This record gives sequence, C-alpha cells and structure tokens, in this order.
Amino acid sequence: MEEQYEEYSWHVDAEWAGERLDKVVTSYHSEWSRVRVQDWIKQGLVQVDQKVRKGNYRVKEGELIEVFVPPIEELDVVPEEIPLDIRYEDDDVLVVNKPKGMVVHPGPGNPSGTLVNALLAHCKGQLSGIGGVARPGIVHRIDKDTSGLLMVAKNDVAHHSLVEQLKEHTVERLYVAIVHGIIPHQHGTVDAPIGRDPHHRQRMAVVKNGKHAVTHFSVRERFKDTTLIECRLETGRTHQIRVHMKHIGYPLVGDPVYGPKKNPYPIEGQALHAQVIGFTHPRTGEWIRIEVEPPEDFQRLLDLLRKKSNP
Repeated sequence: MEEQYEEYSWHVDAEWAGERLDKVVTSYHSEWSRVRVQDWIKQGLVQVDQKVRKGNYRVKEGELIEVFVPPIEELDVVPEEIPLDIRYEDDDVLVVNKPKGMVVHPGPGNPSGTLVNALLAHCKGQLSGIGGVARPGIVHRIDKDTSGLLMVAKNDVAHHSLVEQLKEHTVERLYVAIVHGIIPHQHGTVDAPIGRDPHHRQRMAVVKNGKHAVTHFSVRERFKDTTLIECRLETGRTHQIRVHMKHIGYPLVGDPVYGPKKNPYPIEGQALHAQVIGFTHPRTGEWIRIEVEPPEDFQRLLDLLRKKSNP
C-alpha cells in the first residue's frame, strides 16, 4: 500500500473468533462505521493473513487483520441542513442534545453528516475557530453512540472559558448508563489511569502510565441482572465511563467495544446518555444547567428491564 494510507493491524482474539470480518473491523475503532468498513473491504483495503476476504468471512483466532485506511481528501467541511435538538443558545454558547449515531466532527470515514456540519449551517459560521477547520466550536466530545448534551462555543472568548472550566473540573457532567451485573453498593468511585490499550491501539484501557481519570457513580435502580447508574465525571478521558465500568466488572450494556461479545438486549451501541451539563456562562458569570432525558431506545430498554424484574 502507498505510504499515505494509515495502517492498522492486530491479531484476532479468541472472543472474536467466528465473527464476521466486517463486524470485527468495525468494532476495532469507535469512529469506523459498518458501511465505511464494508466499502474498504470491497476495495481490498482489509486483509486477513495478507489475503482479501469478503465482509461475511468468519475470522479465526490468531489471524492477522490489516486495515489500510485511505487518505482523507483535503477536508472541506461544509454546512449541512441537519435538524438539531438545541436546548440552550445565546450569542456565546450553545448546548445541543446530540442523537446516538451522530459523530461530533469530520474525520476518517465520516467526512459529512456530523454535528459540526449541522452546527455550521445553524450558526451561519458564527463558531469559535480555535478547534481548527474540522472542529469549529467544539470544546469537548461524546462518543458517536453516546447520546446527550454537548457545549459548543460560538466565539473564541467563550471557547477559552469553557475549556478552562473543563480543566478546572468545575463543569457539571452527569451521565446515566445501564451496566451488566448487579452493583451491590450504592456509591462508588473509580480512580484509575486511562491510556491506549497496548494490545488494541484503538481502544482505551486502565494502564499503569495512563492519564489520571476519576469517575464517581451512584446506583439509581437494580434489575434482574443489570443496574441503572448515574456517573459524574471528575476528568474527561476518551471512553472514560465505558473503560472504568468494564475495569470494575460492570461493562455497559450494548457496548460493542468494551462489553460482552453477545448483546442480549435490544439496543444498538452502549446504553450511555449525557443527561446533565452545567457551567458558568463565559460572559455573564451565570450558572447554566441543562438536563435532558435519555432517548427512546434507552427508555424502552429500561421498561423491558423493569418488566423482567417484576413479572
């Protein structure tokens, strides 16, 4: 492959043996969509033991998977008229309720249809430029399959203020999640450093020399074999809640990367929702706190779990 292709390679773990190639490759990187991966497979950009295979090929333990991600064309981020669920807006700040499945900003495999494309159309270009061409206005992110509230800066002054508040841990960020297993205690704190997983470079893990990461959680409701929790972030590392809950033995329901290989519940992607965001307004100093209930798929799963627990 030519040098400009970004290369990824790994060996198939026992837990993924027997799964479809397109599913295994999609699970490797949180921002690779199934459609995009299938397109790469058709182009011969995915190889198994140096052979091109079809997307429905069942992988075997120990096989070497190599993915050659094509170079991104010169990024031209254009405004797109995509409906947004805006929960707060003024001349400085906007808070949006991001739907599950939407990527925050353009990148490999996601050149359009992102939150940034939608924001450019909505704000008519009035966004902070600190994040660069691909990330105007973006001060923090939530994963593609995590729904919920996100702050957006509409000018550079607001951007600096919000980033500083995140650094100082003064932003209130409360998430709700459904995890596998019944957590016996009511409250807990996970204080464990997070860094790249040495065995899977596109995943995160608790590692000795990782970045300081702290998650506080409380139990809201217990079901037959799952638990509804709320999590408050003290830090904001990549995949923090997902990694920390897996680390203590309670992975998120539906999580395609950190959860069990088989998902017995009717939900696509992790059951994780950013329910509350609170911050000091960059200009007025007023405390702004926004709350939004989880989306329909999350609510339907809760209803199902309650029925199973109380037949």
